[in-house]
Amino acid sequence: MYDDHYGLSGRPFQLTPDPRFWFDTATHRKAMAYLGYGLSQGEGFVVITGDPGVGKTTLMGHLLGEIDEQRLNVIKIVSTQLRPEDLLQTVCAGLEIDATGASKAAMLAAIEHGLHAVARDGRRTLLIIDEAQALPAESLEELRMLSNFQAGGYPLLQIFLLGQPEFRLTLQDGTLEQLRQRVIAMHHLAPMDPAEVEPYLLHRLSCVGWRGKPRFTNDALAAMHRWSGGIPRRVNQLAGRVLLFGAIEQLDTFGAPEVAAVIADLDNDSAGAPAAKRNDAFVEPLELRDIAPLAMGIPTSSDPGKARPLIAEAEVPAPAPAPAPVPVADPMIDLRIAALEKQIQEQDAALRRVLTLLVDWVESGDGERRPDLSSLRGHAAA
Repeated sequence: MYDDHYGLSGRPFQLTPDPRFWFDTATHRKAMAYLGYGLSQGEGFVVITGDPGVGKTTLMGHLLGEIDEQRLNVIKIVSTQLRPEDLLQTVCAGLEIDATGASKAAMLAAIEHGLHAVARDGRRTLLIIDEAQALPAESLEELRMLSNFQAGGYPLLQIFLLGQPEFRLTLQDGTLEQLRQRVIAMHHLAPMDPAEVEPYLLHRLSCVGWRGKPRFTNDALAAMHRWSGGIPRRVNQLAGRVLLFGAIEQLDTFGAPEVAAVIADLDNDSAGAPAAKRNDAFVEPLELRDIAPLAMGIPTSSDPGKARPLIAEAEVPAPAPAPAPVPVADPMIDLRIAALEKQIQEQDAALRRVLTLLVDWVESGDGERRPDLSSLRGHAAA
């Protein structure tokens, strides 16, 4: 609808990844450099991570459009928690090997034979696995074993792993030390900076014949970045709805008020049905402050076992109030409650420090150095 109104030849803000709309942000340019370096080495693993919608699949599609298919045989797999045997069967399919009913040993032998056949044709094999965070550790270890296949001292298989941010933590598993040693490049795709939103929008519009309409003011662009967080897919989601709104209202220029109106509609869409119409059990989110009491066996408002049904007052009449119990003073109970609350607060503070140290340790990438927990020994003793 809006493409006709603005004279566009297609939809510039579709949510499906499309390498035709590749836009070279600073973080994507750096990722391409790492991937190019990996291809030049012809061995090991290259790891690319990023939040959902940041452009990992588009990045790989752009890379595949740049390589010489006569020199590289590409196998692409979208991981869905593949067990080792299922992973091997998928690799066999990528090498056009019929592995129906084959044992693991037979599949490994067939894969090695298939890789040699590709190499004899003067090509290398590149295995690309998307959503790698879904792979169990056993399957990742199987990939490391596949990377061992060589011919004349040259590796027959190179592997690119694309995953969400938690995949970086998965790689810290102690059982994957040998795989980590074979990672030759790793990059995390960051969201777009505020200054990149306008050229991103104009680039995608230009790909479908943009001639100056629509236009976005600076405050509209700032609002779009705030709502999207710079995630390209969310920018596309918002921009598509903005253009639809503009087509309906016959607008050619968008400012902050117009963008705010569309954002309000999107937020209402994601909010779902109002609470008054729900009759399912309501479970409060488990937050950090609830972890320490749960560890001690103390029920909290966030304990799933203590979920309270949320029922609209209009649907179920409220029962008559029960007589209020007469409080009985007990100084010992008050003292025990105060001591318990103090203990919970101390454990909560200690837990926060432990989590902070572990996060710092993981982000440092130094798997050999253990985090320094000496400052917490006094709390642990208590």
